[in-house]
Amino acid sequence: MEIFAGLLTVFSDPWVCMWIVAGALIGMVVGAIPGLTSAAAIAMLVPVTFYMEPLSALAFLYVIGKSGRYGGSIAAILFNTPGTAAAAATQIDGFPLSQRGLSSKAMKVATVSSAIGDFTGDVLLILFVGFIAKVALMLGPPELFSIYFAAFVVIGSVIGDSILKGLASAALGIVVAMIGLDPITSQDRLTFDFFQLSGGVPLVPIIIGMFVFAEVFAQLEKRDRKVEAFQDPLRDDKTANRLTWAEYRPCLPHVFRSSFIGAFIGMLPGLGSSIAAFISYGEGKRRAANADEWGKGALEGVAAPEAANNAVSGPSMAPLLTLGIPGSTIAAILISVFHIHGFQLGPTLFLTSREIIYSLFAAGLVGIVAYGIIGFYGAAHVGRMILKIPTRILYPLIFLTSFVSAYAARGSLFDVWIMMIAGVTGWLMRKYGFNPPAFIISFVLARGAEEAFRQSLRLSDDGLMIFVQRPVAAAFIVIGVVVILMRARRMSREAGP
Repeated sequence: MEIFAGLLTVFSDPWVCMWIVAGALIGMVVGAIPGLTSAAAIAMLVPVTFYMEPLSALAFLYVIGKSGRYGGSIAAILFNTPGTAAAAATQIDGFPLSQRGLSSKAMKVATVSSAIGDFTGDVLLILFVGFIAKVALMLGPPELFSIYFAAFVVIGSVIGDSILKGLASAALGIVVAMIGLDPITSQDRLTFDFFQLSGGVPLVPIIIGMFVFAEVFAQLEKRDRKVEAFQDPLRDDKTANRLTWAEYRPCLPHVFRSSFIGAFIGMLPGLGSSIAAFISYGEGKRRAANADEWGKGALEGVAAPEAANNAVSGPSMAPLLTLGIPGSTIAAILISVFHIHGFQLGPTLFLTSREIIYSLFAAGLVGIVAYGIIGFYGAAHVGRMILKIPTRILYPLIFLTSFVSAYAARGSLFDVWIMMIAGVTGWLMRKYGFNPPAFIISFVLARGAEEAFRQSLRLSDDGLMIFVQRPVAAAFIVIGVVVILMRARRMSREAGP
């Protein structure tokens, strides 16, 4: 199988192995810092990968995303402040365990569960991504556009609390993506006489602004708030915090169930690890024999959301690699890295660059082992180290790094201005309940959707009817409409009379 050849490629190159371990460590540390997401770290590090070999660059950032998802559990358990949105589900039982002096045990459960969930998701990705790619090769422009349409709707209506604000965020991303030369007529669109915009708005400065620059502004608003960490009275008692097989065995049914839930959700664009974690937590509690202990410090309550959280990682790459549609924010950022190194995403990728793809999958498996070992033995030390970093030093450093990263992408001050505008926009969007992730993913998808739409119209003598006449295209259009109606109906019920 190709995956074994990929493993051989990874282990035969010491530099790839080094970058995988570095990614595992960086991702875990970044994920454990409240407010700083792995997506932000990847955005800042994209310019670094310009000078790396393709496999090293992709493996480095891919593993940061994996490890960062797990790292959020450290802050959730130790500080009662989730490092990532998905870790909020882990916090429900993780912090009560920490209050009982079992923080190290809780983090070990989180580590093992994350690794199992991540491994399960990656195995499913490896087994089925080739089949998905073969199916994708049979899709024409009408089918592709209908899939893009469904993705826009799902992303805009599911991310966030407001369906209108979610769709508005997605629409804004589409509008910004339209800036530049028309792909058919080569006429300027929305460039406002800035020749730098003729090639479109660059992705890297937009991402850095939305996820890094905006986060600094958000943290400035919270500058008077202090994170109070729980001082574990049994931190030196190795016996109390040793995880035994008898303790972990009841967690396994929840871990395997949550892994499949997370893997399924990961393949659906826009849903993400937060939804997977909370769905798995709710399902686990519903099926648990000790449901009354959940929320008070149950190990199973840590295992279930952590397995689902990380199981999203691998499958979220499936729509990206086969259709060019990112299943998560991290996958959207990785698009720029693929393009930088000359890879064209889509089903043909498995014909032209099959070796690099399966080597990346292999790197992901090695990365799981790396962050699993580092986390099992060192998560508590990472958490307490983060406590010692003053925020007055950390966030100004991140602020300055965002300027350097934006400039380094193309050596252009214009990109720095774009980053600053995107940062202010992202901060305002978050402040007023809009969705930067929906904006970014829609921004990435818009060009491909436009191309598929215009190609479809050229193939048709009946105009828009081509999307109804072809069964697969019609099915995805219906899915998009149904998602909007279901979400609107649910929100109207929640709003009450």
